[in-house]
Amino acid sequence: MPLYRDDAIVLRTHKLGEADRIITLLTREHGKVRAVGRGVRRTSSRFGARLEPFMMVDVQLHAGRNLDSVTQVETVGAFARQISEDYGLYTAGAAMLEAADRLVAAEREPAVQQYWLLVGALRALSERAHAPGLVLDSYLLRALAVAGWAASFTDCARCGAPGPHRSFAVAQGGAVCSRCRPPGAAAPAAETFELLAALLAGDWDVADAAEPRHRTEASGLVAAYSQFYLERTLRSLRMIEREA
Repeated sequence: MPLYRDDAIVLRTHKLGEADRIITLLTREHGKVRAVGRGVRRTSSRFGARLEPFMMVDVQLHAGRNLDSVTQVETVGAFARQISEDYGLYTAGAAMLEAADRLVAAEREPAVQQYWLLVGALRALSERAHAPGLVLDSYLLRALAVAGWAASFTDCARCGAPGPHRSFAVAQGGAVCSRCRPPGAAAPAAETFELLAALLAGDWDVADAAEPRHRTEASGLVAAYSQFYLERTLRSLRMIEREA
């Protein structure tokens, strides 16, 4: 159909001409979609502010050959203002949007689980429900699991030997036993493994109680794991590292 409607999260925008923007959306039913927002950079635009990164919108689009066109937009979740007001929230959110853009590579292929994971993570950030670094690490681990790269933090990721184990190897998929441990594998604290497992499972009682040093160690492992399986560096993570 030429016209269709969907809920969406705005992932990123690019300038087009003097007044337009190309909007990249992660939609609930249609996957990733790129569309032109005509005139949205003008101060008189009726919905320019609704088509900013982090916004959750109800959008109507006109299907085009290469790019769709935005015809109507209604705000569903105004996450952008709360997230953009705080540097820690903003950098965590930017890394989430970048990761979602990478994980949903093909356009117009439904990615319902990825959509709802991102919505939940952005809502948690905007409500300051948990520390932004924890929300980001939980989102990355769960989004990678949905994409087929689930990490193991208890049993050996290579041979399946029951854990807990003391080593972590990114290329092997997480925790590894002493027999499968490759040279150079990390040796996180037991509490760090517990935190990583809690973040993957969404156990916020355990995650919120973790000590700063274990959060820092877990974040480093999540960043390495994410970048290995995405096969590209997440540029937004560098801002978070500088903040630390």
